[in-house]
Amino acid sequence: MTDIKAALRAQRIETPSWAYGNSGTRFKVFAQKGVPRDPYEKLADAAQVHAHTGIAPTVALHIPWDKVDDYADLARHARDLGVGIGAINSNVFQDDDYMLGSVTNPSARVRRKATDHLLECVDIMDATGSDTLKLWFSDGLNYPGQDDIRARQDRLADSLAEVYARLGDGQRFLLEYKLFEPAFYATDVPDWGTAYAHCVKLGPKAQVVVDTGHHAPGTNIEFIVAFLLREGKLGGFDFNSRFYADDDLMVGAADPFQLFRIMYEVVRGGGLEPETGVAFMLDQCHNIEPKIPGQIRSVMNVQEATAKALLVDREALAAAQAEGDVLGANAVFMDAFNTDVRPLLAELREEMGLAPDPMAAYAKSGYFEKIAAERVGGTQAGWGA
Repeated sequence: MTDIKAALRAQRIETPSWAYGNSGTRFKVFAQKGVPRDPYEKLADAAQVHAHTGIAPTVALHIPWDKVDDYADLARHARDLGVGIGAINSNVFQDDDYMLGSVTNPSARVRRKATDHLLECVDIMDATGSDTLKLWFSDGLNYPGQDDIRARQDRLADSLAEVYARLGDGQRFLLEYKLFEPAFYATDVPDWGTAYAHCVKLGPKAQVVVDTGHHAPGTNIEFIVAFLLREGKLGGFDFNSRFYADDDLMVGAADPFQLFRIMYEVVRGGGLEPETGVAFMLDQCHNIEPKIPGQIRSVMNVQEATAKALLVDREALAAAQAEGDVLGANAVFMDAFNTDVRPLLAELREEMGLAPDPMAAYAKSGYFEKIAAERVGGTQAGWGA
């Protein structure tokens, strides 16, 4: 139990700045009281999540949503709040120029604009001390014959190579994939195999990020995780849940058993060890639930799945597997999943000097009432109506 607590105490989960802003569906963005109006206020909210959970010390930024004049000052502000800047997320999907794609666009001018933005994000990494650039491309096709599929892969490879060459020592990029949306016929980075192939060709500073919502129903995500870990190409996660497509719901909400299975493969493959560099990031939009509690609950969900994964009796499991004991092996696995780990985590938090129930502690803190009263006027952060 001591080893399990040590692993849980060392776990780090990164929260996304955009989760603290207003978001919604394709039909409506819902405003809430107390929502941040700038990146500085987003960091203040993220610091609350870390203060109550103890394991969320970094915040991912999204450019240009979090654009400021002085990124070094923003990083100093984060440190003053007790958190740090995590991954820098690029945005080449919200400009009219990108209607037919960004780095895969038929237009050389548009491709240059998109790649320049990615290089700007590396500059921001330099200024903030971030070591990770996250790349997601909405590029794709809606109709057969719309563009040359192979040529688009060539253009993608050229842009990635230029960005890769710009990375400094200790920096990397994570390439994300998505089955579909907004492109419906062919997405340029639709699956882990495509992302993996590009990253292998580029070298060790390019890795794959697994967004748990970006898969077809029934996809065995834990197999993908196990494979990428085995190859040293799992760079990190974007944790969320989906019922139908990319719903961006709280991680563990739709299928907590799947999250447990994923985290078991992480534990089995050594992915909790710092030297593997696997980043555990949330990527969620809180449309109807309050922002900060939504992030606290999500961190707790990952913690609980990790604790259960750590409880798997690896020796008993290996013995059952070696004997071909199908039911025995499954029973070992299910025993860990069915264990109530909440008392263990409450005890751990008290040992860390935290309240045993982060949700209740935040509710009693008065922070929401404070920001609801103070953050009046100005423009709330969000991604549009």
